[in-house]
Amino acid sequence: MESLVKFVQDEFVEKKEIPNFKSGDTITVYYEIREGNKVRTQFFKGVVIQIKGSGLTKTFTIRKMSGTIGIERIFPINLPAIQKIEVNKRGKVRRSRIYYFRELRGKKARIKEIKS
Repeated sequence: MESLVKFVQDEFVEKKEIPNFKSGDTITVYYEIREGNKVRTQFFKGVVIQIKGSGLTKTFTIRKMSGTIGIERIFPINLPAIQKIEVNKRGKVRRSRIYYFRELRGKKARIKEIKS
């Protein structure tokens, strides 16, 4: 059964070229929003909290602060509405899922940047 699912994913789901990123990185995701017959591009810029799954079913969660309110959004890697993903900063974190980041405020919420 697993081989059948893998075959269907390989044959019919188109793969996108996405940059390598990990938890702690600040990325910008550009995606399409359809409202009636209008299509517009919107972006979501924030810190990657987690990457979950494997293969074509992989998802990633991004968190951004809008004023004093934290907003998280989960994107599937293969979402057809995603136009492009840009990596703005590489962050250095010790865990792959940084849920503790939700409770941090101010200077404590900064992630050390990796200079490349």
